[in-house]
Amino acid sequence: MSKEKVKKHRGSRTCGGGTHKNRRGAGNRGGRGNAGVYKHHVMRTSKRGVKQGKDGFTRHAATRMKKIVNVGELDEIIEALASDGIARREDDSYHLDLADLEIDKVLGRGRVTKKMIIHAEEATPQAKSKIENVGGSVTVRAK
Repeated sequence: MSKEKVKKHRGSRTCGGGTHKNRRGAGNRGGRGNAGVYKHHVMRTSKRGVKQGKDGFTRHAATRMKKIVNVGELDEIIEALASDGIARREDDSYHLDLADLEIDKVLGRGRVTKKMIIHAEEATPQAKSKIENVGGSVTVRAK
């Protein structure tokens, strides 16, 4: 404080700091030490040139979840897929490549009533047997 300010505040209880409770503790300066360097003191921190962020941490890409479909669902929508041109119908069977729908795996839940020839990355044994019981087939291709 300059001499003029000191002289001005002589005899004053709080020296221009408001009520006597205002300059107590660390709350009046936003915490102790490096508190708030990412929040309320971010400008102060950036002006001082303090490096922010974690050191030595590399974020790895999230693993992609497999997209799945049940044979019962395929049985229900195969005619709509054929009319849209995604699946094709030859004789009495439907041909479908699940890579066109970005589906990775066929699961065995549901009933199969239509003859389907499916190409997929993966298929469960139950899904294969249900499709083969109707006269269809499942071709599993290498990843």
